[in-house]
Amino acid sequence: MDTAAMSPLTVTPPGFIPDSNATLNETACENWKEIHHLVFHVANICFAAGLVIPTTLNLHMILLRGLLTIGCALFIIWATLYRCALDIMIWNSVFLVVNLLHFIYLVYKRRPIKIEKELSSLYKRMFEPLHVPPELFQRLTGQFCNIQTLKTGQAYAAEDKTSVDDRLSILLKGKMKVSYRGHFLHNIYPCAFIDSPEFRSTQMNRGEKFQVTIVADDNCKFLCWSRERLTYFLESEPFLCEIFKYLIGKDITNKLYSLNDPTLNDKASKQIDRQPSLCSQLSVMQMRNSMASTSDSEDGLQMFLRGTSSASSLLS
Repeated sequence: MDTAAMSPLTVTPPGFIPDSNATLNETACENWKEIHHLVFHVANICFAAGLVIPTTLNLHMILLRGLLTIGCALFIIWATLYRCALDIMIWNSVFLVVNLLHFIYLVYKRRPIKIEKELSSLYKRMFEPLHVPPELFQRLTGQFCNIQTLKTGQAYAAEDKTSVDDRLSILLKGKMKVSYRGHFLHNIYPCAFIDSPEFRSTQMNRGEKFQVTIVADDNCKFLCWSRERLTYFLESEPFLCEIFKYLIGKDITNKLYSLNDPTLNDKASKQIDRQPSLCSQLSVMQMRNSMASTSDSEDGLQMFLRGTSSASSLLS
């Protein structure tokens, strides 16, 4: 019996130098192996499709993660059923979990944001045209604010009594009347700030009081923010901070128009919303102080109204 033929090991003699040409011949791909199963190729097609999706597509990242997840799942099937390769199955299981988590997170971020029914008209009229995302609006109205109500005849603010440092509000429903020492100035309609002049004029000065009286002319509902917490929130959201500056400036402009024409109705105020807010750059504290410095007579009030008409004429 030939013992050398039965031995599975080949003994290399001392001093033997292997032939490099023979080694290359043994490792060269002279005969290609059999083509892998169709599942393997479909998995690679998914990877290729995910990588060529243009980044300009709106759902680019969701489609990419979805195709990578499908490709990893197919690789696991191929490695388990047709290749019996444990290492390939384990690595693709890790990739599958990572991509699946990313896919779920991206889909969650794209979910439709439900805005409360009471706030939907406010968002569509004031914030949506300025491209404020629904989720950002939801954060704005979901924190440090609440919806309050006033019955007809109840006062939102009393001149020389109510502090302007506590809150900022937007009227959602009803109508309010603004007066100064018994003289009617203008109305406040839904989707308008109630105390925008006071908010702008007291950004640098604290401890001020309302110089006008604001009373509910109907049963009113309004959105009310804590001023201190709102200011802190806007500091962390520069985009929304600029939006608020614009909206408050435009609201002040509308109030100046209303002072010039106290009979201005809601339809006319919507048309004013489309005009440039030049008067938003005016100091509202100057407006309030000019009211306070005039006499209590009708002549003093008319003098102030004539002064606001000259400012509004610049916008026409």
